[in-house]
Amino acid sequence: MSSTQIALTVEDVNAERVLDGDAPRKRPAARFRMERVNWPGTIILMLCAVTVLIPLYVTVSMAFKTQSQAVDGNAFSLPAPFSIDGFVTAWELTDFPRAFMISVLVTAFSVAGTVLLAAWASFAISRNWDRKFFRYSFYYLLAAMFLPFPVVALPQIQLTGLTGLDNPAGVTILHIMFQLSFSILLFTAFLRSIPAELEESARIDGASTWQTFWQLIFPLLAPMSATVGIFAFLASWNDFMMPSLIISDPGAQTLPVVQNIFQTQFSNNYNVSFASYLMAMAPAIIVYLFTQRWVVEGVTQGAVKG
Repeated sequence: MSSTQIALTVEDVNAERVLDGDAPRKRPAARFRMERVNWPGTIILMLCAVTVLIPLYVTVSMAFKTQSQAVDGNAFSLPAPFSIDGFVTAWELTDFPRAFMISVLVTAFSVAGTVLLAAWASFAISRNWDRKFFRYSFYYLLAAMFLPFPVVALPQIQLTGLTGLDNPAGVTILHIMFQLSFSILLFTAFLRSIPAELEESARIDGASTWQTFWQLIFPLLAPMSATVGIFAFLASWNDFMMPSLIISDPGAQTLPVVQNIFQTQFSNNYNVSFASYLMAMAPAIIVYLFTQRWVVEGVTQGAVKG
C-alpha cells in the first residue's frame, strides 16, 4: 500500500470461531476504513457558514458599540469600550417586555395548536388511507402548501376584521392553519412507519381509539413532534407580514413588527437598532441551538422498531 493512499483497511486474520447451535461459523472480519475528505463539499459548507456568521458578528459588534462608534463607518471593528446603552434605549423605545410577551404567547399557542391538530389529523389520515375521503383530504392539505399568505392576504384581513380577530388571537389561528399542511405531511410519513400491530394489541386489551392515540401513538411521535414544533416556533416567532397586516392595534404588535420603528424614525441610531434586533433574534437562536438535534432525528428517522 503506497504512502499516498488515505483509505486503510484492517482485517482480523485470526477470526475466532463461534457456535450457533451445532453448526460452527466464522465471525466476519472487522473492517475499518478512513474515508477520503470531501473537500469540495467541505468548502461549500464553510462558505455557507461564513455567510451566516459574518452578519451575526456585525450585529453583535454593532449592538455593543456606543453611538459615536456605530457611525464611524467600520462595522467590523470591535467595540472599544463595550457599551449596553443601545440595549437600554431599545428596551425603552420598543416597550420590549410587552412586545416580547405577546410574541411568546402567540408562538406558544401556535406551536401547541400545530402539533396537536397535525397529529390528530395525520393519525386519522394514515389509519384510514384506504378511504377516499381521508386520502383526498391529504391531497387537499398538500395543495395548500403552495398557497402562500400574500396571495390570500386581503381576504384574510377582511375576514379577521369582520369576526373581531384582528388581534394576536387571530394571528395565532392563522399561524396554525398555514403550518398544518407541512406538519401533516411530516406526521403522516412518520405514522405510516409505525407498525399497525401495536395498535391492534392495544385494542385487544380494550383500549379505545382515544386511549390508543394518547397512550401509545402520541409518545411514539415525540421525535417528529419536536421537529414540527421547532419549525412552527421559527415560523411564528420570525413572522413579520401576517401580524403587521392582521393586528390593528399598534400596542398589541409582536416583536418583529415593533422592530420596524428603527427603519424610519431612528435609522441613524445603528447601535440601538442592532441591539433591538439582537434581542429579538436571541430566543430563536437559542431554541434552535438546543433543539437542532431533534430536527435532524425527526426528519431522518424513517422507522420505529416495536
